[in-house]
Amino acid sequence: MPFVLLALKFNPQQNPFDSMKLYIKNMVCIRCKMIVKQLLKNLSIHYLSVELGEIEIVENIPPGRLLAFKESLAGFGLELLDNRKNILVERIKKVIVELIHYDDEPLKINFSNYLSEKLNHDYTYLANLFSETEGINIEQYIIMHKIERVKELLAHNELSLTEISYNLHYSSVAHLSNQFKKVTGLTPSHFKNFKENRALGLVNP
Repeated sequence: MPFVLLALKFNPQQNPFDSMKLYIKNMVCIRCKMIVKQLLKNLSIHYLSVELGEIEIVENIPPGRLLAFKESLAGFGLELLDNRKNILVERIKKVIVELIHYDDEPLKINFSNYLSEKLNHDYTYLANLFSETEGINIEQYIIMHKIERVKELLAHNELSLTEISYNLHYSSVAHLSNQFKKVTGLTPSHFKNFKENRALGLVNP
């Protein structure tokens, strides 16, 4: 039977029945968490928690069941990580996604310090590792997710552009608008109008 190397965050002094962690690549949304929970349930793998990019488990998984889990994940574009550097890159992504998509509180320190504190690594090391692995730098990854979040908020039509700008830590509405147009080719107002017209078209074909 093939051997699958599993990445576990494990303290050698801890009780063998204490929890361990699996790290999953591309697991960056609520739907991904639901999929992973269902896969774990299907394979009778017991867990304590399922968060973005990681699972906390309470048992050693037999190699055959672990392989089945890995193959099931691949069917949904997810990947069980077995390399420490790749795991750290996914943890960087998790911090960024949670900050942009799920946390409305403004940062009290700059992002580089925030990331270093969260992951207990020097920011320069994290930035270099991320660029080498992903082919883009951390700033580009942040911008990509911020623009996606702006799109979501514009489509929901619950916040003004000023409020969106503040929540996503832009220095001004102009800064947001310029970055949005540079990435999408549209101004935020044009994008919003396009989405609204498209919705009306679906309602009144």
